[in-house]
Amino acid sequence: MLHLYNTLTRKKEEFKPIEKKSVALYTCGPTVYNYAHIGNLRTYVFEDVLRRVLKYNGYKINHVMNITDVGHLTDDADQGEDKMEKGSKREGKTAWEIAEFYTQTFKENIKDLNILEPHIWAKATDHIDEQIDMVHHLMENGFAYETTDGIYFDTTKVNDYGKLAGLDKQELRPGARVEMGEKKNPHDFALWKFTKAGEARQMEWDAFGRKGFPGWHVECSAMSMKYLGDHFDIHAGGVDHIQVHHTNEIAQSESMTGKKPWVNYWLHGEFLLLEEDKMAKSGENFITLDTVRIKGLSPLAYRYFLLQAHYKRQLHFSWEAVEAAEQGLKRLRNKVSEIEERQAGDPKVSEAFLEAVNDDLNTPEALAIVSKGLKEKTINLEMITEFDKVLGLNLRDYSEKKISIPPEVQELLDKRTKAREEKNWEDSDRLRDEIASLGFKVEDKDEGQEVVKS
Repeated sequence: MLHLYNTLTRKKEEFKPIEKKSVALYTCGPTVYNYAHIGNLRTYVFEDVLRRVLKYNGYKINHVMNITDVGHLTDDADQGEDKMEKGSKREGKTAWEIAEFYTQTFKENIKDLNILEPHIWAKATDHIDEQIDMVHHLMENGFAYETTDGIYFDTTKVNDYGKLAGLDKQELRPGARVEMGEKKNPHDFALWKFTKAGEARQMEWDAFGRKGFPGWHVECSAMSMKYLGDHFDIHAGGVDHIQVHHTNEIAQSESMTGKKPWVNYWLHGEFLLLEEDKMAKSGENFITLDTVRIKGLSPLAYRYFLLQAHYKRQLHFSWEAVEAAEQGLKRLRNKVSEIEERQAGDPKVSEAFLEAVNDDLNTPEALAIVSKGLKEKTINLEMITEFDKVLGLNLRDYSEKKISIPPEVQELLDKRTKAREEKNWEDSDRLRDEIASLGFKVEDKDEGQEVVKS
């Protein structure tokens, strides 16, 4: 049975879908005002493994991911500049151009990481009517109120507000009016923001008698309910969404539908850390997938690096660790390339692999099982194909598979090995060039000479 850690209940639970063998899955997508950094991408790899494990267990999945292209302010407390407007000023392009460029870049990133695309991409600006309708409903039913700068959700109308983050166990007191503007309560959040007088906004719509734009949280609620209904199985994202974004989604959605829980299982991936700080788009620790390539490393090596840690554990990033993952992935693929076509496999290995991934997506254990099976020759090619449906490492589509080395090349390799043992570097370099002239490239590794076709 598949077991997943549910943030809502704070325990690992057996997964039981609402509909037999069918799963409705919503995953938080990018705010497309800048490149996704590798910390962001860790969340998308985790969500991809979740989807792959669900499919591995025979479930039919309807996967929706949002694209936030409006309404995400630089401050989660509904203050600051819209991130899309900020990106527009930074690059001298329209907000619409910024959104399109970084949406396409994000899609290229997930393709490079072998992340399956969602069945539905839900772009916030394509669903303004649904968001306006939701805000109207919440106002009509007494869950929202209007101020001079927007429409806010009244969190005191929800007796278990903040249950996802444990805020419901705190005493929520009204703050000083001067600190909150016209908000009634410190945890109240914007459903819709009005365009300020004299402000030139590129993304705004007529609603509630004025021009304005949606709040970040209402987007995900409106879009997920449109495609997945008012009660669905799984909502996933990063741990940074627990305190504010997902907490507010739950409050407004359950007030809208009257159904509790709105979502049965909440899953959250942990931070990627660089020198004890989480990866962020501000500061020196903003590293993109292109940076990984510039370092001469492959995107799938980065995926392999991520899979070696459980998604619920913080992971410390270093270039040395990713370089080690690159070499580890090469060794893994080389082992796969050595599997004989008719080699038998041990069903117990398949059972152990399934047990590992069904234990809250335990990819480190799953990788250890694969490595052990390859070493003991208890895995066949069919099993590798099945395992890779979860791992997504393209273990059989590898350009550097074991190659047939002609006798004349092997003779030169043997001579070069001897030259290196004798520290005759001049002969070593000459022999390397001779090998290259025959169409083979030799690289010196700690474990010896590695040969690939040029």
